[in-house]
Amino acid sequence: MLLPQVLPALVVGVAASLMFLGISFLSEEFQVVLWDDLPDALGIGRYSSLWMITMLTATGIAVGLVVWKAPGHSGPDPASEGLGGAPLAPGLVPSLLLASALGLAGGVSLGPENPIIAANIALAYWLGRKAQPSLPGAAWVALASAATIGALFGTPVAAALVLSEALSSQPGRGSLWDRIFAPLVAAGAGALTTQLLAEPSFDIGLPPLSDPGWGDLLAALVIAPAAAVFGLAACYLFPYVHTAFRRLRHPMLMLPLGGLVLGLLGALGGHLTLFKGLEETKELAASVGGWSSGELAKLAVVKLLALLVAASCGFRGGRIFPAVFIGAAFGLLAQALVPEVHPAVAVSSAVLGVLLATTRQGWISLFIGAALAASPSMLALLCVASLPAWLIVTGRPQLELDHEGKALH
Repeated sequence: MLLPQVLPALVVGVAASLMFLGISFLSEEFQVVLWDDLPDALGIGRYSSLWMITMLTATGIAVGLVVWKAPGHSGPDPASEGLGGAPLAPGLVPSLLLASALGLAGGVSLGPENPIIAANIALAYWLGRKAQPSLPGAAWVALASAATIGALFGTPVAAALVLSEALSSQPGRGSLWDRIFAPLVAAGAGALTTQLLAEPSFDIGLPPLSDPGWGDLLAALVIAPAAAVFGLAACYLFPYVHTAFRRLRHPMLMLPLGGLVLGLLGALGGHLTLFKGLEETKELAASVGGWSSGELAKLAVVKLLALLVAASCGFRGGRIFPAVFIGAAFGLLAQALVPEVHPAVAVSSAVLGVLLATTRQGWISLFIGAALAASPSMLALLCVASLPAWLIVTGRPQLELDHEGKALH
């Protein structure tokens, strides 16, 4: 029963990774044109306030045109779409990917994960049912979702954790490992393809924690819940900001205005608060001890507001990568206020708390927090620190709305 699923899983895994790498490559090349070549040719500072405001507003106009005029209108309102979900019609995929790539290149504070997963699910579901009708539609959805998560994070472990969390509440026959066998093959193929072609890394260069003590445990228990409270602020504001933008009723009003606001926030917070956030997190962590507490507080608040605005006004993208930057800035702020706290403990715990608040994905939050520290000894601290943080976020509003614009809990 399991062996016939191996070939489809391998094919979906490699294809999902190539889709992710292709969109990432195109958006990064276009980003160089927009943020390096073009301002240099015009004699304008690359990250001057004027250029950031102009570029983000122009990105809002471009994405607004895609959402307004392109076939499929880039899919449903992203505020009501989580990580994965029901398959979209394949005709929506080109406009969804175009809107996502424009936002990534233009500096919008959203990541690639939601649109890429949605696109891969749509294509795998559509093509898979034609190629192998004996495999149920839900299986193609699971393969595409797992493959893309494996490709995004460069390891199938993240996909296994997310799948186990999702499947634990679903009835089904067979053991859990039988049910995730084919998705894990797809995730492994996607992760290996990404590793071979792009060599991704979540190591942001923090000094390793070799021998955690009671002080490290206390710091993690304080920072993770505090960061969760900070992240929840965006979740509580989300319905109101989304409603304010929806009152404009047209993508050519919502998105350009959202781009203008993001440009103003970028001018306030600096270039590190632009884009999806992973490379900016590495740049932030490269200067541990070199940032003042005021600078770090500004970075965390501005990035949180940028994520809130970008997710509310209709830009297509995911929340995970910006949330990682927010958590890193919050953790470094805690370390700047209390220098005795180890940087790896501060950053990993804060990222864990912000991700728990903004995604409600417990396993993926633990995985990313541990991966950033690149220190196995952090895992035990994070497991304990996740417990009070989860008590704070569970049952609270999520950074996702239902189709009526009301907060999900």
